[in-house]
Amino acid sequence: MPGPTVNFAAATDFIWTTARLLDRARFAYHFLDAPRGPVVAALRAYQNPDGGFGSGLEPDIRARSSQTIPTWTALVLLDELDAFDDPLVRPALDFLQTVTTAQGGVPFALASVMDYPRAPWWNVPADPPASVNPTAAIAALLYKNHVEHPWLEPAAAFCWQHIESIESTNPYDARAILPFLEHVPQRDRAERAFERLSKMILDGGLVALDPAPREEAHYPLMYAPTPDTIARRMFSGEVMDRHLDAFSTQQEKDGGWPINWLVWAPAVGLEWRGVVTVDALLTLRAYKRL
Repeated sequence: MPGPTVNFAAATDFIWTTARLLDRARFAYHFLDAPRGPVVAALRAYQNPDGGFGSGLEPDIRARSSQTIPTWTALVLLDELDAFDDPLVRPALDFLQTVTTAQGGVPFALASVMDYPRAPWWNVPADPPASVNPTAAIAALLYKNHVEHPWLEPAAAFCWQHIESIESTNPYDARAILPFLEHVPQRDRAERAFERLSKMILDGGLVALDPAPREEAHYPLMYAPTPDTIARRMFSGEVMDRHLDAFSTQQEKDGGWPINWLVWAPAVGLEWRGVVTVDALLTLRAYKRL
């Protein structure tokens, strides 16, 4: 459906002038027919000897040490490249197994995050508990890519226990659970859980149906960045068209897209804008708006 026009040339200039090497390589792969090798090579620099990822791959965590969310981010990027057969994957999963709690899941962040600069929401106790975010999102990637690993079965059990017992949730956990429900093999069970979760999201005000920009809001396109995701079923075509129109107009004069959460250090804000600009272009293309 026609909508506001995106200035692709300006977005390209923004990527070249502002984004990290990793995101420049992602952009070239997705939009300029470049090979995926440079993306994997750039990603490899963030992997530690223990197999996990750190060193600012998640821009709000400046820890050199391996962390769970950056490790999930690395796996997302490898999935994006259709590169889950890359040698980076198995050590990352082995790392996750070493930091899995007795509950079966991995923490949102490890205590070592406290040794480095970080955004304030990354503060964790000395012995952080398992969290469905990112456990469910990582399990989803393994199911999607048909990867077998000893980490997966206890992680999935933890996720199911959490999903089927919660009475309320938050946007971050919900966005981790949705891909799990999309890719987990137990389809009837997943469909029942999706009906329950989608009601929590919509009735609980966890999604901003008004596309007007505001801080810390979670919009339909954040839940459903492509039209083939299970989350797309939560929203009408009219809602999605309205948000796609608004999303296109949010491109800034420098060609990039903004972020709607706290920028606690200047370099962090620029790094995030490179990430979200590539993501924005991918979403708009997926919905045939680019």
